[in-house]
Amino acid sequence: QVHLVESGGGLVQPGGSLRLSCAASGSIFSINDMGWYRQAPGKERELVALITGAGSTNYADSVKGRFTISRDNAKKMVYLQMNSLKPEDTAVYYCNAGISAGRFRQYDYYWGQGTQVTVSS
Repeated sequence: QVHLVESGGGLVQPGGSLRLSCAASGSIFSINDMGWYRQAPGKERELVALITGAGSTNYADSVKGRFTISRDNAKKMVYLQMNSLKPEDTAVYYCNAGISAGRFRQYDYYWGQGTQVTVSS
């Protein structure tokens, strides 16, 4: 069984910064893609940032230049540094990871429970 646990959300003023963390635990042999998604009220869940097992990154246009995704493979963690936050960044942020439980086993994708980010003055 695999668990993803996010932390670091909260209330921040416009222009401020937050750093989200996501820790993976359980039956993990290998992790490939790790990503952050978000869902605002009344909207669909959307990709914010993705980092591959090789370290390549991809960002939503709305966060390019403001957010940075990174990972620590030894700790099985992924991070999202969010700077210059805007009210429209307000959402529940979810961690997602492709995880294999064994050398010849497929990758299954798991979700964390989400962490609330609110940008407001």
